[in-house]
Amino acid sequence: MVLEIDWQGAQQVRRAMPQCVTVFILPPSRVTLAERLARRATDTPEVIARRLADAAGDMSHYREFDYVVVNDDFARAVEDLKHIIAGRARGLGRDRPQLAPLLKELLAS
Repeated sequence: MVLEIDWQGAQQVRRAMPQCVTVFILPPSRVTLAERLARRATDTPEVIARRLADAAGDMSHYREFDYVVVNDDFARAVEDLKHIIAGRARGLGRDRPQLAPLLKELLAS
């Protein structure tokens, strides 16, 4: 079963099913996140501004997840998810050093 939920929902699932595998999806940058939200054209500029302001706090919960996928290229992100599901997710852990610069940028207030 695959669930698309926020970090609070993931906490609830982990309490009920501690053996579950969790994946946090990160954007490749704050600028890209802002562009994607604007391109959807589903929210007002005020809502987008609020979502961007809340994003760093939400993304700081990545540490609670087993794996982190960076959605910089959709096809590659899908392949990463397939590797995780297949149990071949070497190199996709939340603590990999390559994530440090991206996380520094994404989590800056």
